[in-house]
Amino acid sequence: MVMLRSSDGIDFEVDSGSLCVDFVYTGGVEERARWESLHTPDDLAHWIATRTGVPVVDVRVGPHDLAQAKDVREAVWRSLNRCIDGHEPSGTDTTTLDDAAARPDIAPQFGTPGVVVPITGDRALSTLARDAVDLLTGPRAARVKRCAADDCALVFVDTSRAGSRRWCSMARCGNRDKVRAHRRKEN
Repeated sequence: MVMLRSSDGIDFEVDSGSLCVDFVYTGGVEERARWESLHTPDDLAHWIATRTGVPVVDVRVGPHDLAQAKDVREAVWRSLNRCIDGHEPSGTDTTTLDDAAARPDIAPQFGTPGVVVPITGDRALSTLARDAVDLLTGPRAARVKRCAADDCALVFVDTSRAGSRRWCSMARCGNRDKVRAHRRKEN
């Protein structure tokens, strides 16, 4: 689950369905700029620590990692939207994701904390890129969707059994749609 704030200041949770989609909601360009949370390498380290369960002191990232993370994030965003629109990722985005995925990823291990530490920026970005490649080239690609609300551009992976999820968040867009439908019935 990712916590976001709408343009009208209301907090809501989104179950994105994938680690790489969670990462997209750390910010970005255009409408996602209002969610930008990766201002410094420490912000990136905190995000990685939160997702891996390791202490933030066991995450080693610098300014170069932050710049690369933002490049990977935008490549994932564009690729998800191209997938939804029935297209392959662009060559530039494929190269960005393939290059990041080719590096060693975060290695799991038995025992605490469950992964090999320290975690470097390259390893974290490789894990994110591998998740994106797996999502976009595998059977879950058909489950990548854009919110059905007319005024929402959020994407998610529909993990529902029936594959019928329509909204990024039932508490936000789903509820607003039901309220609108109810008002139409009253009129």
